[in-house]
Amino acid sequence: MTAASVAGLRPPGPRSHRPVEILPDHVANQIAAGEVVERPASVVRELAENALDAGARRIDVHVRGGGKAEIRVADDGCGMARDDAILAVERHATSKIRTAADLQRIRSLGFRGEALPSIAAVSLFQLHTAAENGDGVRVRVDFGKIRGVTPKPRAPGTTVSVRMLFRDIPARAKFLGTNATETRAAAQAVTLLALANPGAGFRFVSSGRVLLDVEPDQSGLERIDALWHGIGATLLSVNGGGRVGVRGFVQRPDAATKGGRRFLMVGNRVVSDPVLMRVVDEAYRTTTPDGARPAVFLRLVFEAGDVDLNVHPAKSEVRFQDRRAVETAVAEAIREALSSLESAHAISGRGHEGPGSADQEPLTSAHPAAAQPEVVALFEEAAGVEAFADIETAKPEIWQLHNRYILAPTREGMLIIDQHAAHERVLYERIMARFSGDPGETQTLLFPVPVRLSPDEMLTVEDTSGLLRRIGFRFEKLGQSTVVITEAPQPHPRFDGEACFRDMIRELTEGSPLVDSAHRQQDKIARSMACKGAIKAGDPLSPEEARELFDSLFATELPAHDVHGRPAAIRLATAELDRRFGRS
Repeated sequence: MTAASVAGLRPPGPRSHRPVEILPDHVANQIAAGEVVERPASVVRELAENALDAGARRIDVHVRGGGKAEIRVADDGCGMARDDAILAVERHATSKIRTAADLQRIRSLGFRGEALPSIAAVSLFQLHTAAENGDGVRVRVDFGKIRGVTPKPRAPGTTVSVRMLFRDIPARAKFLGTNATETRAAAQAVTLLALANPGAGFRFVSSGRVLLDVEPDQSGLERIDALWHGIGATLLSVNGGGRVGVRGFVQRPDAATKGGRRFLMVGNRVVSDPVLMRVVDEAYRTTTPDGARPAVFLRLVFEAGDVDLNVHPAKSEVRFQDRRAVETAVAEAIREALSSLESAHAISGRGHEGPGSADQEPLTSAHPAAAQPEVVALFEEAAGVEAFADIETAKPEIWQLHNRYILAPTREGMLIIDQHAAHERVLYERIMARFSGDPGETQTLLFPVPVRLSPDEMLTVEDTSGLLRRIGFRFEKLGQSTVVITEAPQPHPRFDGEACFRDMIRELTEGSPLVDSAHRQQDKIARSMACKGAIKAGDPLSPEEARELFDSLFATELPAHDVHGRPAAIRLATAELDRRFGRS
């Protein structure tokens, strides 16, 4: 038995010479159609893009039978005169380019007429169009053959009707999905165009049922909220500058879900770029729980010649002249958005929180009023602190609540800061800085501390010894199962170097959601030590300590988030308080 017969193929027959021939036009057109028309959704996308290029302000899409029975796309664009309408269904006819050099400067979504002959080759096709002050014309094409050109009045614009798609190509038709599957694909195509083109209105109707209807002239945020109701309230504005512009919106980390919508737009088209999506994930690093995918709606803006839009038959991919610059611009723009106070979780909604217990500790002011006993500073002094614009004053009055939270007023309400999460963020960023700069101060232990380790833990220490020394631990190996710590970092006076070392090595060895989500060893160590070394909930802070923690937090890059992907700061707006007290 041959390999061919095992695979279900016919074995090759005797070799024979066949002459080279030019394919008939209808066969060549069907082959060309295969590159453009994969399914009904491809037809919907091509026709809607043509409408946008024609300046349409309103585009109506109707499908029957998932688009297999009929697709009709009507627009109010510029339309075409009689001669142009006839040429538009001929191969290689277009109004968008004249020379090969024009391919490098494409700004349209497609070429008016580029896809029409391919679609007409595999369907019963009608083009009804009229230019401004024109009489209107209807061109009828049956599976690649022009059957009639007749005058027919119409308002300026174009309507294209496509029926019996792939009827003459049963091999293609049998691979189409169910009506429901093809309808979803067509609706998705219209949704993506509506997202990328908020200046135009779109309506999508399936067998008489309206599935999408959005008005023209919406802002980007209005269009997003119209397509996915309610998501707009969770989005942050992105506005990165430079040679590569990055505009749009990204989701607050606390609102991220496992299935967040992510869209990248270049020009007026949504494109696919998995590498840039990984850059987005990296920009969100330490701000979201493992597995969460924040929603992203980004539009890249380029100077002429910096992006090639003509590299994919379906126009779903682009090629950047300087990919590194694009990746850097995207990462910096997202990190800038996440560094704002708006990225912090906001208390809102109609829920009701029950009253606290009567024996809770009182609210303790951390504002220096009366003379305070002398204390040792808990935190290193924060250099170059620039408070958020929303903070009421440069040195707002702050309080510690129940030895867990720090409260501070803002112009719009108040901030509630988790002292453990806040210190985690401070320590994490300082530790990461030490890996690339000065390792910082350490403290020589009065008595060296022996730490007994399991064989796996000893391997972890050996593998990470250089990084552990960079963050301030000095130790010597004693036998096969013990290390002796001689120096340790000193992030605050209450820091227990031995306990932190033990817990950190155990976590790095056995794993945890915190370190498993990190991709680099430096990040794993920084996350683990920040968590183990930070002050705890329940630790009382002096007024000076609370102030130093507050200032240190707002000197970090991402002050609103801890390293677990949980909030370090929460916003409570005055408007929300007014609503709950019945003032609104």
